This record gives sequence, structure tokens and C-alpha cells, in this order.
Amino acid sequence: MTSQTAQVLLSLNAKEVSSLKEGVNFKKYSVDGKCCIIYKNNDIIRACKNQCKHQGGLFIKDIEDLDGRTVKCTKHNWKLDVSTMKYVNPPDSFLQDELEVEILDDGGLQLVELNPINPWLVDPREPMELQEGEVKVTYLTHACMELQLGERRFMFDPWLKGPAFARGWWLLHEPPADSLDRLCEADLIYISHMHSDHLSYPTLKVLSERRPDVPIYVGDTERPVFWDLKQSGVNLTNINVVPFGIWQDIGEHLRFMILMDGVHPEMDTCIIVEYKGHMILNTVDCTRPNGGRLPQNVDLMMSDFAGGASGFPMTFCGGKYSDSWKADFIKRERAKLLNYKAQLVKYLQPKIYCPFAGYFVEAHPSDRYIKDTNVKNSAEDLNACINKLTSETRTWTPKPGAVLDLGLALKDLTNSEAITNPPASAKIYKNSWDFDLYVDELNSAISCEIFKHRGWIQFYYTWAGFQNYNLVVRMIETDDNFEPFTDGYDYLVDFVDLSFPTKRPDREHAYIEIKNRVGVMRYVVLHGRLWDDLYIGFQNRISRDPDIYHHKFWNHFQTKLPTCRPDWNKFLQQETSIQDPDTHSHGIVYGLLNLISGILRLLKSIWV
Repeated sequence: MTSQTAQVLLSLNAKEVSSLKEGVNFKKYSVDGKCCIIYKNNDIIRACKNQCKHQGGLFIKDIEDLDGRTVKCTKHNWKLDVSTMKYVNPPDSFLQDELEVEILDDGGLQLVELNPINPWLVDPREPMELQEGEVKVTYLTHACMELQLGERRFMFDPWLKGPAFARGWWLLHEPPADSLDRLCEADLIYISHMHSDHLSYPTLKVLSERRPDVPIYVGDTERPVFWDLKQSGVNLTNINVVPFGIWQDIGEHLRFMILMDGVHPEMDTCIIVEYKGHMILNTVDCTRPNGGRLPQNVDLMMSDFAGGASGFPMTFCGGKYSDSWKADFIKRERAKLLNYKAQLVKYLQPKIYCPFAGYFVEAHPSDRYIKDTNVKNSAEDLNACINKLTSETRTWTPKPGAVLDLGLALKDLTNSEAITNPPASAKIYKNSWDFDLYVDELNSAISCEIFKHRGWIQFYYTWAGFQNYNLVVRMIETDDNFEPFTDGYDYLVDFVDLSFPTKRPDREHAYIEIKNRVGVMRYVVLHGRLWDDLYIGFQNRISRDPDIYHHKFWNHFQTKLPTCRPDWNKFLQQETSIQDPDTHSHGIVYGLLNLISGILRLLKSIWV
């Protein structure tokens, strides 16, 4: 079997998207004239290939359709309602295969085709009866679940200690006291993606010290999940990268399949676990898991629910970003997310649904503003919403240590004995986090030797490899209160030519000002970390002119930085060579090169 693939058939820029008319649009996506059909209704866009599912005929506009929603096949006059992707003539026949519509941050879109669309249908298995106690699901904390499947224990996304995203996220729920023991006794572990609330090196360090050879499974993402394993100092010896959309057999009755996210296929994944024909679907943080195509009527579905996993808009300043504007925006966005999750559950009709992967808190005292502003959805509210939409799904809001006996639940969804809650004396919420231990580690970067030499700035951004983009960024190192750090750096980066001017250029350009907590910024620079630690971790404050999102810039620094850290030993050798009196001639050459570079930039600006 070959792995599932995602192919971009058509890309439209923002201007081309805005030119789409309401109703049906035909767009060519290949040189041989193949077309896709795009249906637009206000902000709703759906798309499919121009190919009838009956016998492959081509569609044309249906002149009898006054609503602009229907196309007609030229072979047998079959009609397709593109607004629903259902065939209306003949009715109740087929459902058209959709293309995934990815809306880009710059207003453009891509149409993506997944192949195969429903890979879990390969080699179907009939469900077998589960005995009491045979399949147990235990919630530990955040996105960490333990599945007991017969004789095997399968654990998801173990974040059990330490912070995530530098020092911005901390566990809300107190994991059961034996959680780390459970982790080290697991038969296999799935880690969905590289974000540190799922790939937790403080947690995995414990695992590596006690059982480094436990099998860990990750999807074959563009950026490897364990891209920085070597420099992490964590020794894990049995990491398995598996292709998307292929069943992985673990013994006679257990198998699993990892699927990609339709919006972030370069890093996000989700998983289907099947035991004796019973499916458990965990969509984790995926925005559009498997392009929105998921198995219906699974026995248990789990997904995120909370929102708030971004610096926007909490860390943005100036212009419209008043506290009242932020509060209104957050309220709207959380409501939209709640409704989307509820509608998805209603459509998929799982027998049991559990919201999880949203139990984090901005606990550090310096982030009190973020904590107060970044209001999140509650699992109870989502489950209440689902219960209003459908009576076919049982909802479960677990506390740390709660256990679901799937066999008992499937026999009778109303059976209260199917769920075992932790004892009343159990600690549910954390109230201490060892702040100093982790913040001190970050702040140790402040005094690192490389930052005594201003040349680190050019060395770092040259290593980062982002340029030829008309954006100027001002970076300011600050204290915890985002006030300028004493003797900290304050510099400009012009990403058109990767220069470092002393003032903003005269040409028209986009501008971003970013204030970063010095300890986190220098730690990120020193270790070649992705900027998620800064942005998702709420460790900066951002203003921009004009107020637009620069997808290429942020996407590069959040997902596309080199996978090997900067060679700071080489940098220090260069600096020593320049400053050593015995190599004065090298310093002269270096100075002349900088002078020539400056003259060339000046001449270039004059010519422009």
C-alpha cells in the first residue's frame, strides 16, 4: 500500500478569490484543460472536480437552475447541487467527493485533493463484543490519554510536567500521582505534532531515563516531529515515523492509522485507533483533520475545544487593539469554535464524545493580563451544546484520573457505572508549577557569550534564511513587563535584502515592531528554536503598520527554520579572529567589507 497524499490542484490569490462570483464558478487547474467547480455563497466556499461520479462525464451550467447552485452532466443529464455536493437527479444516488478548500492568511486559497479520501475503509473489520474492563480510557491531563486495549497500553501526547511554549503555558489539571509511571509502562506512544504541549521534552526526559526504547509513533510530516531531538539531550531510541493513511498493525486485534491535517499538513496530525473493530478517533489540534473527511459512528471521539492557542489578539498593541475590541473578538471566535465542534459531532455521530486538549493556563504571574484576556471555551459548555443538537451521542467531561470503560458504555450508553471518577479527595487543579526552575533555565541564555558581540544579529538571521520580502521588523529586547531591557538590543531587520539599517528605509514597506522578553528571545536564538515559543507562548508584544498578517514571515519562523541550530562556535571563532590584535588585518578586511556593503545598499536605494 502507498501512503495518503495531498496534492494542490489550484491556487488562487486574494484578487482572484474576490473575483469569484456568487454561485457556480468553473476554473481550470491543469494545462490539459481539466476544471474544478467552485461554489461561493457569501463566505462559504466549496469545491469539487468537474467530473460526474456516475460515469465520469463533464458538468456544465444548468440553465434551468435559477438559484445558481446546480450543474448538469453532459453524458446522462445527472444534476449536482454544488452547495450540498448531493446529486439531485437522480436523487439519493451519490455524494460528490469534495476538494479541501484551504483559505490562506493573505486572502488567497488552495484546492487540495487527498488520495485516498477515506483510507480507513481499507480492510474493514467487523466489531467484536468487548468485555467489561477490556478497553479502558483514562484521562490524565490536557491532551494526554491512556488507552488500555486488551493487554496493551497506548498513550497519547504525554505533557505531564514543566511548561510549554517557553514559559507561557502551564498545566491546568494536576496529573494523577502515578502518571509518569504509567508513561514509562506504556507499550506504545503517539505524539501528534511538535508543539510543546504535545511533545514535552521535560516529560520525555523522565521516559528516556527509565525506558528509552519504548515505541513512539509520529506522522511523516514535512517538518519532523522530533526535529530537535539531538540537541534536546533526551535519548529516545525507538521513534517510528509512519506514512499517512495506512493501517499499522500492533498484534492481532489492535491497529492504528495516522492522518494529516488539511490546513497544516506540514506539522499537524490526528489518529484513528481500532481494537477488535471498534474505532477511537482523536483529532487532537487539527483544524481540518483529513480535510474534513472523517469516519462516522465511531465508538469514541476526542477533540480540542478551548481556543486561545495563539498570541492573536492578546499580544497585539496599538490601533484597534483596545481591551474592549480584543474581548469582543475573542467572544465571537470562541462561539464560532464551539458551534463548529458541536456541528462536527452532530454530523459524525460518535457514540461517545470527549473534549480535551485545552486544559492549559497562563499561570506565571507576569502573564496575568493574558490569563484574564484569553477567555477560553469550557468543555461543559461544548457538551451542553452537543446535547441540545443530538441525543445520539453521550458526552464525557473527564477529570484527571477519570476512567471510561468502553465495553460497558457501548452496551448501555446511559450506564453510569461505565465511568469511574477520581475520588473526591483527588487534586483536580494545579496550584504550583516550579516557575523558577524553568524560567531560570530560559534566563541563563541572557549572559551567553554570543550576545556580547553585536554580530550575532546578522549571523542569526542569515542562518534563519528568510529574505526577498518587503518587510522591516524592529526587534526590541525587554524585561518581563515589556519595558526596554538595560543594555538590551534594539535593532531593525530589512528582509528585502537581509540588511540591518539604523533607520527605516524611505521606500514603501510593511513594518512590524516586536518586543520580546529577553530571556526567551535569547534562548530561542541560542538554541535555534521555532518562534512558537514567543508567539504562541505570549512572550512578545506586537504592533504592525499596516495592520495585516504576513503569512510568509510568520510561517517561516514558526515552521521552516533550519533543523540544525546555528553554529555559534563558528560565530565566536569569527568574532575572536576579528577582535584579536594579532589578526588586525582580518579586522581591517572585515571593516572594509562592511563599508562596501553599506555603500552598495545606499546606491541601491538611490537607484530605486
